Amino acid sequence: MTHPRLLEITPQTHHVQIDLAYATDRNFTGKPIYKAAHCLLLEPAESALRKAVEIAQTIGMTLKIFDAYRPPQAQQVLWDFLPDPTFIAELGRGSNHSRGTAIDLTLVDANGAELDMGTGFDAMVAASEHFHPGLPEQVQKNRTLLLGVMHGAGFTHIASEWWHYELPGSRERPVIDNSESGPLRLM
Repeated sequence: MTHPRLLEITPQTHHVQIDLAYATDRNFTGKPIYKAAHCLLLEPAESALRKAVEIAQTIGMTLKIFDAYRPPQAQQVLWDFLPDPTFIAELGRGSNHSRGTAIDLTLVDANGAELDMGTGFDAMVAASEHFHPGLPEQVQKNRTLLLGVMHGAGFTHIASEWWHYELPGSRERPVIDNSESGPLRLM
């Protein structure tokens, strides 16, 4: 059986910023989940990311990636910490991050500052919804800008997280478990 191919995403090869939050304690669990920060995507998602980078560049922006491929064991750690299907996919269902087809990211302006999205990445609150009512107009514009970049590149979004994008049809793909042989090791 051929295993799906995960490609490494780097600032040098993809012209993105990378800050893998789950390799640090700057995530909602308060502890690192990955031992090493390797940003990986399945080939079709990597190709779509390249399109998103090009679109972002046309408006003077850069993409900043917080998470991409996530081993199923890391998904279990997140579920154990916050068993809320609004924000975390149950292991039985499988996360599209664990399929290599989902990416968490934001936009960065020409000065290197993240656009104000109203909440931080992985803020598991109602205000993280893409179109949450009552957010400031500039926050809505920034979220819509990110949405346009990512949809233009072929990604779709989920309602509950402004930062999460995935390839259409991701659920039909298998979960990839490279935790033993791949570069992403768990703490």
